[in-house]
Amino acid sequence: MNLPSAGEFTTGTATNSDIGKNVKEGRVGGLFNIKGVEKIKAIQKVAMEQSRMKIPMLFGMDVIHGYETTFPIPLGLSCTWDMKAVEQSARIAAIEASADGIGWTFSPMVDISKDPRWGRVSEGNGEDPYLGSQIAKAMVKGYQGDLKSNNNILACVKHYALYGAAEAGRDYNTVDMSHIRMYNEYFPPYKAAIDAGVGSVMASFNEVDGIPATGNKWLLTDVLRKQWGFNGFVVTDYTGINEMIDHGMGDLQAVSALALKAGVDMDMVGEGFLKTLKKSLQEKR
Repeated sequence: MNLPSAGEFTTGTATNSDIGKNVKEGRVGGLFNIKGVEKIKAIQKVAMEQSRMKIPMLFGMDVIHGYETTFPIPLGLSCTWDMKAVEQSARIAAIEASADGIGWTFSPMVDISKDPRWGRVSEGNGEDPYLGSQIAKAMVKGYQGDLKSNNNILACVKHYALYGAAEAGRDYNTVDMSHIRMYNEYFPPYKAAIDAGVGSVMASFNEVDGIPATGNKWLLTDVLRKQWGFNGFVVTDYTGINEMIDHGMGDLQAVSALALKAGVDMDMVGEGFLKTLKKSLQEKR
């Protein structure tokens, strides 16, 4: 349930690093921002040989438009309208990333955005929900395949939901939208990724109906799991749980419990789950 960023360590000091110590103590479920097969192998060895449960860790990375082979940015790829080429780009990225020990990518980003001022337009597929949906399916298929080969990697559709609809194109700004518009214009690409079997979903930073997506039970449980039948896992964005404090949702213990009850499975970097859930459980929160 705890996903820290790897930081720097050498293969020889993997066991003695802060990350290594936490892995041995069973306090890490996955790592991201670690590159190099030797480093990944060294830290995985700690998990498999020295932790209590000996569960292998999941290694993730922002493999967005290629790993070693660089493809056009997602917005550029979308302009081709060539789903076979889009899928092939994800397939090549998966083969290269998996060869290095990366098993999970934080892609595809399928946020619909209609405001060119938004700084992350380039990472998505534009403003058309049909095109966005087709690309979502192609990318998931390219990354994951049937998830039975060691050169497939887990995809993560993001940012769920409405991240590209921030007012005035200002990142993290308020999103206020009717459900009709959500379902017709903004939800389809996320839904297409779910239908394609995407294994993980990343919650967005923005509010949905006044509640941050990271703590929004309607969004993460009622829509995602009950309406759409998603059976994978939900990860926050970078410190997404902690940032709910600034939304007025409570202290770290309160927002961590809120996120867990809403449907979040993994806490990226913030360590709210790691530090507060035991106490919340004891207090019957």
